[in-house]
Amino acid sequence: MTAVGTIEEGAVKTVRLTRARRMAILKALADPRRFELLERIAKAACPLGCAEAREALPISAATLSHHIKELETAGLIAKSVYQEHPVRYAYRLTEEGKALRDVLGAFARWGKKHIPGTRTLSVPAVPSER
Repeated sequence: MTAVGTIEEGAVKTVRLTRARRMAILKALADPRRFELLERIAKAACPLGCAEAREALPISAATLSHHIKELETAGLIAKSVYQEHPVRYAYRLTEEGKALRDVLGAFARWGKKHIPGTRTLSVPAVPSER
């Protein structure tokens, strides 16, 4: 296992990640569309539904479903039921997903500087909790 330290209110909190967990996170972040999906979910004022995600991303429903499953498996997003019949879900960032906002922003800034045609959304940073 690998320990990752994070600073929380002046104390260091150790998080243990198994190899499988690290691999799930890396796999989830390996596809550029997943980065864009994370941006969309992060930017949404409320949990994002599949219909809104499909409007924003030019991908098929099956591809979107696959990307959502990868992000859920990695623990970066969570779903909640907002309609029972038919069942419909809305997606939001988990605490781990929120912690990636700064990383996503850094990747976006790097891409805009070094890769022509890079598109980004304006994702607000996570407010510091003091």
